[in-house]
Amino acid sequence: MALFFYRAFTIFYRLAIWLASPFNQKAKKALKGRRGIFKLITTSLKNNKAKIAWFHCASLGEFEQGRPIIERFKTEFPDYKVLLTFFSPSGYEVRKNYDKADFVYYLPWDSKSNAKKFVKLVNPSVAIFVKYEFWHFYIKELHSQSIPILSVSSIFRPDQIYFKAYGKFYLKILKRINFFFVQNRASKILLEKHGIENSKVAGDTRFDRVAEIVNNRKLLPQVEKFKGHSRVMVIGSCWPEDLDVLMSFMNESDMKFIIAPHEIEGECQKIVLNEGMRKTILYSNIEQLSGYEEVLLIDNIGLLSSLYGYGDYAYVGGAFGAGLHNILEAATYGIPIFFGNKNYQKFNEAIDLINLGGAVAIKDETELRHQFREFENEKALQIAGQVNRDYVKDNTGATDKIIDYCKTILKP
Repeated sequence: MALFFYRAFTIFYRLAIWLASPFNQKAKKALKGRRGIFKLITTSLKNNKAKIAWFHCASLGEFEQGRPIIERFKTEFPDYKVLLTFFSPSGYEVRKNYDKADFVYYLPWDSKSNAKKFVKLVNPSVAIFVKYEFWHFYIKELHSQSIPILSVSSIFRPDQIYFKAYGKFYLKILKRINFFFVQNRASKILLEKHGIENSKVAGDTRFDRVAEIVNNRKLLPQVEKFKGHSRVMVIGSCWPEDLDVLMSFMNESDMKFIIAPHEIEGECQKIVLNEGMRKTILYSNIEQLSGYEEVLLIDNIGLLSSLYGYGDYAYVGGAFGAGLHNILEAATYGIPIFFGNKNYQKFNEAIDLINLGGAVAIKDETELRHQFREFENEKALQIAGQVNRDYVKDNTGATDKIIDYCKTILKP
């Protein structure tokens, strides 16, 4: 019965994507990208003789977690080809030309026939699933072919379907996975409670990724010129709900602001350009910088992780909506972090940094002003920044543990 409902869900999901495609660009890209996918895979793998490591990421966030593993894997296993798949257009469309992957595809929809065809064509020596995305038919087919399956940077909570009384079908999916590298001790205990012993607390590979960012950050001379001698707050992954709290604070502050909306050319950009009272320049026009601008509005992608390096403070968006975005990119630069107080509890780093004093969850504009005053003092600013920098440094190393395990099951 559970399998019937699973099949029904995947069919209705595909139908919903098809119905939405004329009106939604993301749905349209998801359909178009999978059209002729097996012909593309067959053609591109036709002359491949090397062994393949298959990495799967749901979207861009999971890719950033998997990226340090992929790059180390390429170094440690040079004879292997890396095949990378994405479920979501927001991952594939941004990283389809990622130079550390030899092949990049959309993951074909999960079905018995697709899984058999994909696994037969790719014939991976190992399959590495990043964080989530436990697809029944793919994992069952890999398991039946005795292909090692690793789950990395995974995190589990009691309220997930795998651990419900009605979730035995989904728990069985997890039990087919060879090894879990989980983010925290609570996840390991939860797996063990449900009969899964093959796990290790490795931590979150995002720490390794953000630590690399500091060493390889993009230098942006024009952003440096915009900053000048002013203090700057970088507002990353901003949503309209965040601007409801920020706009008055921004307009009355003597700081400068760099705003990176979550969606380029979306509602945030319109709000800042139409309702902001301070002189604003788009990043695409930064060559025209006069020196009098007070707000820099980012209208391209790929810069946020480097932009935090020009900030004295960071505000990270998303927590007033679907969920807090990545705060580690800001933390690694050693700056205090603010975010909304509605939806951050699932992110361990947010809770940890609040407790350590490097981050603050705020409920409204009044609380933002009050909490900001706490960090205006130079000493308080430095202490909070050092807390965040040390937190990232102390939690690196997950990639090493995963690669060490790969060395025990694969031949370099």
